[in-house]
Amino acid sequence: MITLTSLCRPRPLAVLVLSAGLAGFAGPVADAAVAAPGRAGAAAHVPAPARMGTGYLRLAYLSPDSRAVDVYLYSFGRAGAAAVFRHVSYGTISRYRTMTSGGYTVAMRQAGSAATTKPVLSATLDVTAGDAYTVTGLGPPAGPRLQVITDRLSCPPGRALIRVIQASLRQPRVSVTFGGRSLARHQVVSSVTRYRVVRPGTYTVRAAGTGERATSRVTVAAGSVDTLLVFDRPGHLAVTTLKDAAGSSVVPRGAAATGFGGTAPKPGGPALPWLVLAGTGLLLLTVAGITRLRQIRWARRAAAHLR
Repeated sequence: MITLTSLCRPRPLAVLVLSAGLAGFAGPVADAAVAAPGRAGAAAHVPAPARMGTGYLRLAYLSPDSRAVDVYLYSFGRAGAAAVFRHVSYGTISRYRTMTSGGYTVAMRQAGSAATTKPVLSATLDVTAGDAYTVTGLGPPAGPRLQVITDRLSCPPGRALIRVIQASLRQPRVSVTFGGRSLARHQVVSSVTRYRVVRPGTYTVRAAGTGERATSRVTVAAGSVDTLLVFDRPGHLAVTTLKDAAGSSVVPRGAAATGFGGTAPKPGGPALPWLVLAGTGLLLLTVAGITRLRQIRWARRAAAHLR
């Protein structure tokens, strides 16, 4: 027997499709609001920072033999942390994150400590719209310090930019060449060179300290901005590349290829498939509603004839 109640029940398939579409669409939007910044060399288009009022910030923890830490970012004038990086260990390079322009405090606490614990290290920085920054912990375990490094996101047309961060403690002074060209001479630990303009191509990078040497092959593309990181591997000196930017309008989406790991969450996927799915669900619900309305009218007419 057909009743009015049974005809008014929602169609599970239509509801399921609509719910999945709306949930999937909300996910990428929420993720995009906090992360810009996958893998080294991957890139994502950045909205016009001047209009959006956002800059970019990443974390690099380069103090060897130091204990893992939790890193908190606090925005001036706002309660609670704007971002938290948990259990950050030596060599961690986080993804860039979009940050609203303004003043911030960076606080490092021993991993697992309460948020109210006094920081072991802290620093302040001003995020300017359109600019990018690397907040790095450098130096020996007995006296590490936080340093704010300003990154570049663009370079001259048809060229690339390269610089050096010296993070080796075993080799307090290091000289670095890039394709035979000197980038750093007797560079002291915890220091950063200025960017140098280079031609695109593949180069041999050599880093030499007083007792150890390291060699690497690096490919730079036109429009890319890279940082050479000199650091200590167990038993030997090492050099690797951090991707600062992959072009004049893009920033990297993920952790650098240091082999150390990253901490920030992965950004969501594209929203278009979820919009299509949500639209399909709405269409199914609309068709089901029209069909139900016709069935209800038919049932009422049939009931009237039977009286």
